Amino acid sequence: MTEQMLAAPIDDPSGGQRGFSRYQALLIALLAFTQFTIILDFIIMSPLGAILMPALDITAGQFGVAVSAYAFSAGISGVLAAGFADRFDRKRLLLFFYVGFTLGTMLCAAAQNYHVLLLGRIVTGLFGGVIGSVVLAIITDLFPLHLRGRVMGFVQTAFAASQVLGIPAGLFLANHWSWHVCFIAIVIVSIAAIAIIAFAMEPVDAHLKSKQDKNPFHHLIATIGQPRYTLAFAVTTLLATGGYMLMPFSSAFTVHNLGIDITHLPTIYLVSGLFSIVTGPLVGRASDAFGKYPTFVFGSVVSVIMVLIYTHLGHVALTTAILVNVLMFVGIFSRMIPSQALMSAIPDPDQRGSFSAVSASLQQLSGGLGSVLAGAIIAQAPDGSLIHFDRIGYVVVASAIVSLVAMYFVQKAVAERAGKRVV
Repeated sequence: MTEQMLAAPIDDPSGGQRGFSRYQALLIALLAFTQFTIILDFIIMSPLGAILMPALDITAGQFGVAVSAYAFSAGISGVLAAGFADRFDRKRLLLFFYVGFTLGTMLCAAAQNYHVLLLGRIVTGLFGGVIGSVVLAIITDLFPLHLRGRVMGFVQTAFAASQVLGIPAGLFLANHWSWHVCFIAIVIVSIAAIAIIAFAMEPVDAHLKSKQDKNPFHHLIATIGQPRYTLAFAVTTLLATGGYMLMPFSSAFTVHNLGIDITHLPTIYLVSGLFSIVTGPLVGRASDAFGKYPTFVFGSVVSVIMVLIYTHLGHVALTTAILVNVLMFVGIFSRMIPSQALMSAIPDPDQRGSFSAVSASLQQLSGGLGSVLAGAIIAQAPDGSLIHFDRIGYVVVASAIVSLVAMYFVQKAVAERAGKRVV
């Protein structure tokens, strides 16, 4: 395979390429592994919430701030990185931010009090928050639109794998030793990922052949000021709201409101994660076969129904809690994968990095605001149960409905550029 085949954008309008080359398969696995560590570092805070709050003697509001600190710092770094995102080999950018992310996670592992943990989350967010946008830019550079649903489906299984492998293992380590050990384990896995990227990944630098604005600030302004990107940025902002509002408090809600013993939390994450590993690639294939927007509509309907059910549950059996979580994750994946594939078709090749960085920044900032808002809405009763959790559900549903309408116009614009009715 030549360097051009490895690095150049593969936007084949004829749809001739149907499978993946050996290198592309390796690259998908590598990117999925990278995402696994990044996602695990973020979502591990949710199940650790029931352990961290009493261990550090902090309130639900303070815990929400710790979660949102990652998002806010990631949002800021995304804006700062956007001007430089298309000026360097994407492999080198990935390595730079990944090393910084690993150092931030080390700080979390060493934290002995709330303030050090908060600092660790800020450092981790500054570097880790940009990695997702770099991965998305790499996928967009190397895979045509008609294959991106499948690629996104495989890469997003990292989310499910972090539940199946990471969260149960993390909770086991936290319950039997200490929550510090969870972050130590992530550091070890991240170092392995850094080594694989350094030695197995080819440069991704075809975009450097395009004319680049030498002034990073001008490049950032040109991306933000592009009229046809505005709606995409707005949809990205809406899509982040739901997950960040529900996820940080899900473990505390499951334990104190649903009446599930904390020792059974790993079982819930394990089962729902196993289903998600199967669901991710299937959703990716469906979005390529039936269209990204129809798949997104399906996911939105399922998500709205399940969020309303979930946020209104009382004490339930373990099997009921597992079933609700499984169906809710089916809805989440059926929105996440096709929306990312659709968004990847919007930017021009020489603005893919900056577009992805700005999108990631908006996603993190809106998610951080969502987490803080959720912390302000809910309160803890003396018995530890969360009050007003149903109100968060209403906000999530409202954002899902608005994003469904807005995504229609995003799909319409992409389809018109591709000369098709549905992409």
